[in-house]
Amino acid sequence: MEFLDSFFATAVDYAWGLPLVVLLISAGVFFTLAGRFIPFRGVRHAIEIIRGKFDKDDDPGEISHFQALTSALSATIGMGNISGVAIAITLGGPGAIFWMWIAGLIGMSTKFFTCTLACLYRKKDENGIDQGGPMYFLEVGLGKYAKPLAIMFAVFGMIGCLAMFQTNQLSGLLYNDYGISKYITGIVCSIVVGIVIIGGIVRVGQVTSKIVPIMFILYLVSALIIILSDISVVPGVLKSIISQAFGGEAIIGGGTAVAFREVLVTGIKRAAFSNEAGIGTAPMAHGAAKTKEPVREGLIAMLGPFLDTNIVCTITAIVILSSGVLATDDGVVMTVNAFEHGMPGIGRYLLTLIIILFSISTMISYSYYSLKCSRYLFGYKFGSYYVYIYILSLFFSSIWTQNMVINILDTSFAMMAIPTLIGTLLLSPKVIQETKKYYKKMSL
Repeated sequence: MEFLDSFFATAVDYAWGLPLVVLLISAGVFFTLAGRFIPFRGVRHAIEIIRGKFDKDDDPGEISHFQALTSALSATIGMGNISGVAIAITLGGPGAIFWMWIAGLIGMSTKFFTCTLACLYRKKDENGIDQGGPMYFLEVGLGKYAKPLAIMFAVFGMIGCLAMFQTNQLSGLLYNDYGISKYITGIVCSIVVGIVIIGGIVRVGQVTSKIVPIMFILYLVSALIIILSDISVVPGVLKSIISQAFGGEAIIGGGTAVAFREVLVTGIKRAAFSNEAGIGTAPMAHGAAKTKEPVREGLIAMLGPFLDTNIVCTITAIVILSSGVLATDDGVVMTVNAFEHGMPGIGRYLLTLIIILFSISTMISYSYYSLKCSRYLFGYKFGSYYVYIYILSLFFSSIWTQNMVINILDTSFAMMAIPTLIGTLLLSPKVIQETKKYYKKMSL
C-alpha cells in the first residue's frame, strides 16, 4: 500500500502538469469562440428541450434528455462539490475557487462539443443499441488511426470511473462522526449500488432522475440558509477569492504563501474532478439519450458545468470561507464543520444525509461509465463482468487513504482528458457545421 501511495503521488504530479492545465483552458476558450458563445445564447432553447418539448418515443437511444442530464449530474454533483471544494481551498487558498469559476464557464462549451459528438458518432453494440462516448466518436469520427486513443480513454475510464472517492469520503465521515465501521459502510454501499446498476442505464436514469433534483434542492436551500444568516461577510469572501486568484495564502499550514501555479493547477484540477468537462465521462451518459438531433443533447449537456461548478461549488466555498473553521486534511470533515457552525445542532446531520445521497447517486452513475468502457474493450458479454470489480472497489476504497484514492482518480482523469480533447478539437469543425444546420432548421 505504501508503494502504491508513493507511485500515484508521483504519477499525479506528472499527469496534472501545466501542459494539461493549459490544454484544458485553451481548448475551452477555443470551443467558446468557435461555437460563438453557444452557452450564453442557447440556454433558453436548452431549457425547452429538457422540458420534453421535442421528445419523440421513436428517436434512437435509451433514455430521455432529462434522464441523460440527471445521470450526468448525479456523477458530477457529488463529493467533488462538498469535499473537493474544501480540498481546493486547503491546498490552493481561496483563489483556487476563482479558477474553478473560469473552468466552469469555459467548460460549458467543452461539454457542448463533446456531448454533441457523443450523439453524432454513435455505434451499435452487439445488442443493436446505439452507444456514444469519446471512445466511439474517436473511432467512428476519426477512423482506425484514432483507435489507440479510443483504447487509451477506455482503459483509464475503467479506473477513473470507479467511484472510490465517494465511498472513501462517506466511510471516513460515518466513522469519525458516528463510529460506524468503514467495513460496514463499504459493504452497504456495494450492496445498494449493486442492486441498482445491474438494471443498466435505463434503471440508472430512472433512479437518478428522482434522486438528483431532491439532493440538489436540499443542498442548495440548506447552504443558502447558512449564507443568508451571515450575509455581511459574503462580500469579503468574494473579494478574497478574486484577490488571491494569482497567488495568496493557503488555509492549511499556518497560512503558507501559495504560488500562482499552485492556485491555478489546484483550481482547474478540482473543477475538472467536479464538473468533468473535457474528461469525457458525461458524453457516455448523454450519448445514450433518445434523439436524432445531436446538437440538442449538446445544448442540454452544457448546463452541467454551470450548475455544478458555478453554482454548487461556489455556494460550498462561501459556506466554508465565511464559517472560519480550521482546515483539516480531510475535505469532507472541513465542510461538515462549516455546516455545523452555520446551523448548530442540525447542520452536521443534514449534511450527512446530503452526502449519502450525493455519494450513492455518483456511485450509481459511475458504474455505467466504467461498464461502458469495459464493454467497449472486451465486448458486451465479457465486459459486463467488470461490474463485480466495480462493486469490490467500493468496498476496498472505503478503507484506503484519502490521498491514494484522490491520486489514482486524478491520474486516470488526466489520461482520459488527453484523448477526449484531442478528438474533440479535431472533430470541432463537424460540430460547428451541425450547429449551423440545426439552428437553420429550427428557424424554418
